[in-house]
Amino acid sequence: MSKLTARHVYTSESVSEGHPDKVADAISDAVLDACLALDPQAHVACETACGKNLVVNLGEITCRGFETLDTKAIAADVIKRIGYDDPAEGFCHQDFTYVNNLHAQSPDINQGVDRADPEEQGAGDQGMMFGYATDETPEGLPLPLVCSNRVLRRLAELRHAGTIDWLRPDAKAQVSVLYEGGRPAAITSVVCSHQTRDVPEALIRDTLLGVIHEVLDPTGLLTADTAFHINPTGRFVIGGPAGDSGLTGRKIIVDTYGGVGSHGGGAFSGKDPSKVDRSAAYYARYAARNIVAAGLASKCEIQVAYAIGVAKPMSINVSTYGTGKVPEERIADLLQGGTLFDFRPAAITRALGLTRPQGWSYSANCVYGHFGRPGVPWERLDRVDALKAALL
Repeated sequence: MSKLTARHVYTSESVSEGHPDKVADAISDAVLDACLALDPQAHVACETACGKNLVVNLGEITCRGFETLDTKAIAADVIKRIGYDDPAEGFCHQDFTYVNNLHAQSPDINQGVDRADPEEQGAGDQGMMFGYATDETPEGLPLPLVCSNRVLRRLAELRHAGTIDWLRPDAKAQVSVLYEGGRPAAITSVVCSHQTRDVPEALIRDTLLGVIHEVLDPTGLLTADTAFHINPTGRFVIGGPAGDSGLTGRKIIVDTYGGVGSHGGGAFSGKDPSKVDRSAAYYARYAARNIVAAGLASKCEIQVAYAIGVAKPMSINVSTYGTGKVPEERIADLLQGGTLFDFRPAAITRALGLTRPQGWSYSANCVYGHFGRPGVPWERLDRVDALKAALL
């Protein structure tokens, strides 16, 4: 998407809270939330696998009071919240096999993370993370992803309210957008696959099509040529973990920018903030969001790289896809300086309040993307004036 004059179609997808991989993400993050509530300095790397009538937790956790947590009950609460409440469907909060293989974090890793000087806390792993922002939507995200998320959020609201009582939790949406001159010009297609009870296909199509129009008509981008594909296979009754197994971290593109820009490969869910896969990706988004909001660029991507056990990043790179109002090197130098944005793990955690969430939780935040939502600290636009003063 670096050629702003190109005419092209770009597609992004989203998945619902009941998608098997998102069930796994939500359980992993619920365990993280519970650990941080007990011990804000907890080190957590919790993975979840789920299948028909089965949830498995495995990974490494060091947390004061962890022995008091009932991790099966945590998983059951998540499954109930999502809406898997019918034992006949093969996955239900009331009755599932649970396997717990969580154990203490390796001391070899821990010695590189915990330091006598908290400010020099080392990165929990090596790797590179990316943050991205664009001015094409109020959320600062690419329109295809925003539209996909909006459709699924609205369907979930209607399902939870009982307005459409035959909807079940598992769903996917996909939106394709035509870009002209670098800006959205039309929605060319919408795909929505939603798990349902056994009801007539015509009812499913008409109802879901009505919701899609309710959500997307305000964009002004639906046209007479927009193609709609509703439950294209014709039947989607068996779904969720009973229909397809789920694993933590398999929806990293849904979690971020819908495929736009770059991705370092690390998943977010189930990881405490010492894992820069998560915290540095959140912080890079924070910086990119403020850079775009300050008018320094229409699009901004930030790459930050770390070595395990080392606090300062190995590198910070900035790309504005040719939309920058100031040279990219000046933005990168400002970020590297560490005064306005400090990318050391301890500084990130403190700036964003990542060990003591206030008004938000990791488990609630892991569905419909981790970015672009109100109320989370990495979406704050509180560095705009400082960026303008420093660079304009």
